[in-house]
Amino acid sequence: MCRSIKTLRPPVLPEKATEEEIRAAALQYVRKVSGFRAPAAHNQEVFAAAVDAVADATRDLLDGLQVRGAHATS
Repeated sequence: MCRSIKTLRPPVLPEKATEEEIRAAALQYVRKVSGFRAPAAHNQEVFAAAVDAVADATRDLLDGLQVRGAHATS
């Protein structure tokens, strides 16, 4: 969907995705879906909430994935 969103799971990333990487991907997703690079003032709150929700969902997804052949890093 959005070429600037990179894969954040092993083995593509050798280490766990950082919070910065997760938020950057969430921001790109919300920008793409909304069609706004930067929302107008009256949309800023809902835009920021969407970025937070997508980042949370991304974090949950990455934490729950079991990738075959990837070594556990705990």
